[in-house]
Parts: sequence; structure tokens; C-alpha cells
Amino acid sequence: MKTAIRNNGLSLFFGLIFLLALLGQGLSGHALFNEEQITHGLEEISLAQYLTSSSFAVDVSENWQSEYLQFLLYIMATIWLVQKGSPESKELDQTGPESDKDQLIGEHSNEKSPAWARINGWRHVLFANSLGLTMGLIFVLSWLVQSLTGNSAYNEEQLANFQEPLTWSEYVASPEFWNRTLQNWQSEFLAVGSMVVLSIYLRQRGSPESKPVGAAHDDTASTG
Repeated sequence: MKTAIRNNGLSLFFGLIFLLALLGQGLSGHALFNEEQITHGLEEISLAQYLTSSSFAVDVSENWQSEYLQFLLYIMATIWLVQKGSPESKELDQTGPESDKDQLIGEHSNEKSPAWARINGWRHVLFANSLGLTMGLIFVLSWLVQSLTGNSAYNEEQLANFQEPLTWSEYVASPEFWNRTLQNWQSEFLAVGSMVVLSIYLRQRGSPESKPVGAAHDDTASTG
């Protein structure tokens, strides 16, 4: 048991704090929602009703889609783009998808290589791009959920104020939707860009996201 926990420490840690943060968001969001209900002279709702509401769903999904967009763009951009001195970058002369030898593909695979890395055809192509495809799929699905639940939550507010609701296509083209979306995107892009640049000059001893403490600032792709 101790070995399993140690070997999966990162996933267990982030899984736990994700659940705690989601629980905290649900509880605090429920309290805030009911405060607004009381302010408008409306009935309070239960926690279960709030957790299954469009208001809660849109708040969760709009953050998920921005996170997965961040990872998708980072995965794809780092294939071709490099940053001198950053451990987040590949070596300056290794841009592109790299050779079969470097990627341990086909005849260059070994006994520990996944089965689909050893073969040619559609299964190889799918596996070779599976990370980006999965991140992209999760982004698209969470963006779709955000747009649908956001439209529902927005229309509830419109009707409460005796205003016309919007269709889904009208909502997706509205300032309301893009304001909610872009305020998340810009923060994600800033965070990734900051990590790429700050890791050139700053260190965190023992972290694979940092260069060794004594590494030169212009060392690229080295990790501590």
C-alpha cells in the first residue's frame, strides 16, 4: 500500500485537492446563489438542486475548457517552437515530430514499448497523437457543455428580468459568452508563458520543472 501511494503520489495528491476544491466551490457557490435568491425575493434551493443546476455546471465547465485548451496548445506548440534556456522547451535543434529512432517507433522500439508503437498503420498514427487528440476532445466537449449550460443560466436570468432569452447560437456569439471565455483563456496563456520564461532564470531544487540549480541560464531542455 505504501509503495502504491508513493508511486502514484502526484495523481493522488492532485486528485484529492481537485475533489476538495470542487466541494468547496459547490458549497460556497450554493451559499452565494441563495444569497442572490433572497435579494431578489425568490426561494432558496437545496445543495442538490444547486449542484445539478446550469449555474454550477457553467462555472465548472468554463474553467475545465480553458485548462484543457491550455494543455492542448502547449502540447502542440512545443512540437515546433522552442525557447532558449527553458526546461519547458526541447533542444533548439529538435523541432518537429523527431525521427523514428528518437521516438522509439517501429524497428527502433524495445521490449517495453507499447504495442501500437511497434506497428504501422492507423493504430500507430492514433497512438502517436493520442495525447493531443484526447486533450482536444476534452476541450471541445467541455466548451460545448459550457456553452449549453451558460445559455441556460443566462436565459434564466433574462426571464427573471422580463427580457427575451437567447438561442444557443445567439448566446455563443454574445459578449456575455466571450467575456466569460476570454477572461479564463488570458489567465491560462499568461501562466504558461510565465512558466516558460521564468524557468530560464529561476530554479526550484529537486523539481523536474526546473533546471538544476547550478545550470547555466542558457541551458535548454535540462531538468533538475
